[in-house]
Amino acid sequence: MGIVEDLLDARARTLSLALDLDDQRWLGPELAIVNPLRWELGHVAWFQEYWTLRRARGAGPIRDDGDALYDSSRVAHATRWTLPLPGRAGTLAYLDETLARCLEAAKDGGDLYSHHLALFHEDMHDEAFTYTRQTLGYPAPPFATLEHRAAGALGGGPLPGDVEVPGARFMLGATEREPFVFDNEKWAHPVDVPTFRIARAAVTNEQFADFVAAKGYERRDLWSDEGWRWRAEGGATHPVYWTPTAAGFDVRRYADVVALAPYEPVIHVSWHEAQAYCCWAKRRLPTEAEWELAASTVEKRRFPWGEERPTAARANLDAHRGGPVDVGALPDGDSMFGCRQMNGNVWEWTASDFEPYPGFVVDPYAEYSAPWFASPHKVLRGGCWATRGRLLRNTWRNFYPPHRRDVLAGFRTCALEP
Repeated sequence: MGIVEDLLDARARTLSLALDLDDQRWLGPELAIVNPLRWELGHVAWFQEYWTLRRARGAGPIRDDGDALYDSSRVAHATRWTLPLPGRAGTLAYLDETLARCLEAAKDGGDLYSHHLALFHEDMHDEAFTYTRQTLGYPAPPFATLEHRAAGALGGGPLPGDVEVPGARFMLGATEREPFVFDNEKWAHPVDVPTFRIARAAVTNEQFADFVAAKGYERRDLWSDEGWRWRAEGGATHPVYWTPTAAGFDVRRYADVVALAPYEPVIHVSWHEAQAYCCWAKRRLPTEAEWELAASTVEKRRFPWGEERPTAARANLDAHRGGPVDVGALPDGDSMFGCRQMNGNVWEWTASDFEPYPGFVVDPYAEYSAPWFASPHKVLRGGCWATRGRLLRNTWRNFYPPHRRDVLAGFRTCALEP
């Protein structure tokens, strides 16, 4: 698709995540890990307007109060519930007006940087809208109903075992052949990666349930000091949406409670939980260099399977299946080494801190990466079932603090010895 079609597609997804919710849910409870939907929708419009019309074309603001309401760098998170935000009709009108002007600007084909920046920003917020609905127990989005998910179920089962990745001097990061990358991916630079063994698939619900059954949440020796404090303060005894039953566990998916699918990847776990599991299993998390090498090989494939764009047979993306699928599904998406689902299904925590690559130069959107390098963020790789496929490539770096488990994250492991 071209940029105009992509912008229209992104807006359709945004509205599908919002329009079925009432005004009360558009505001929602005040939590540190979510934004009020009413504010966040206006922010999506403001960001697109700011970069595509004001920065790129010198246009004046559509709303005189837009910066004061929606600039996330200036508007403190805790104040977003009490701002004098426009109502439902005004918010939707702002989205419509901004998109109409940006589509007109996009037709001349110039300044694709700002259009892609706004597009990918909206795509990322759409993923956030998706897991916010899960966090708050709202109904499943219309495109991700449990019925839709069941109808699209692939089976596939588990995929145990490791593959060996030979050691190599590897170029970590994006190359200039990419039409658009974010600044934290720039640029490819050599790193030496020793031989290692990495799991063919992400850790499953069944595997993680074994850790819970072994009292992994009660064993201080499995947790870092920070992880144990996090676990104790939150009273965590299992993944956040799990409920113990006589038969094992149920899990809440949006507003519904269903039986835990044994072979789907464990999802909504923090980095601390992933680390504790690894200690129990006598495994470890991969570094992001190991992860990228396993996904792309020394020759730098754009995607695990090669250069072709993702398809439904290769990757679980774009929310088309409504949720995660078994880790053994989608063999057409395997990497050259035999790792499955390194693109889509579940974001994968790595052992690496989120840090700049050598020679880092901040992009025009300075707030995207630089403010977070000095904070305790960990790198995630690969995308998840709700990530838009147009966002991803093997070099894409996501990042979250290690305590977050509302996001659509799981992990795969490496052997301690090659």
